[in-house]
Amino acid sequence: MKTKVFSLFIVCLVVQSLMFGQTKDMVLIEGSRYIPLYGRDSTVVEVKDFKMDIYPVSTEEYKQFLKENPKWRKSKVVSLFADKSYLTNWKTDLEPKDSIHLNSPVNYVSWFAAKAYCECQNKRLPTIDEWEYVAMADETTKDARVKPSYNAQILAWYEAPRTKENRIGETPKNAWGVYDLHGLVWEWTLDFNSVLITGESRKDIDKDSNLFCGSAAVNATDLMNYAAFMRYAIRGSLKAKYSMKNLGFRCVQDIKKENK
Repeated sequence: MKTKVFSLFIVCLVVQSLMFGQTKDMVLIEGSRYIPLYGRDSTVVEVKDFKMDIYPVSTEEYKQFLKENPKWRKSKVVSLFADKSYLTNWKTDLEPKDSIHLNSPVNYVSWFAAKAYCECQNKRLPTIDEWEYVAMADETTKDARVKPSYNAQILAWYEAPRTKENRIGETPKNAWGVYDLHGLVWEWTLDFNSVLITGESRKDIDKDSNLFCGSAAVNATDLMNYAAFMRYAIRGSLKAKYSMKNLGFRCVQDIKKENK
């Protein structure tokens, strides 16, 4: 009897550890100092070592999260934490519409919900600087921002229709071993609205009229980086309760320091 109970306990631990799918599917990102692509007065920022999910969170993974966290289901979520678009592409609390593939990135999820998901895995959302640091890599180079081909590829994605419906992991992984930072959906960051697009200061106040306007990009450090500047503009237009069809997320994890 004791053997059976112990075996059941082990099975439960294994199931729990696999429940959200990405605990082990992370890569180490070695931090460094770099210049982000916002504003005329951009300064060098330092990114410390951290781990990032290889893939964005899928619809299937979010479904498992909802099973274990009923308060984040569409019928129960508090309106303060999600707008009316939250999970609008789900037909029930636990079932997405038939047109949604379970291995597509989850979307129509608010910042509050994305943050809660990551915290349930002992993770967190990436900061803007962390996300951009990893996203500036192409397939072979960790800083590919000076490559015309890199920027052209991202801009081509921005123009492509319905990429949110594509499957996770079908785009080439970048030099860090991370997939789909470009090509599927925009992604929430922890401090999504902390960078302002006017270029005068990181504490400036954004102008709604400029959020999606190409003229706003004149303050970027390099007009070649228009694609990156558009991401900052999108983020600056968001509120934490917003849910959008082309907005998903992934999680990161801090590196634990060992006691000496």
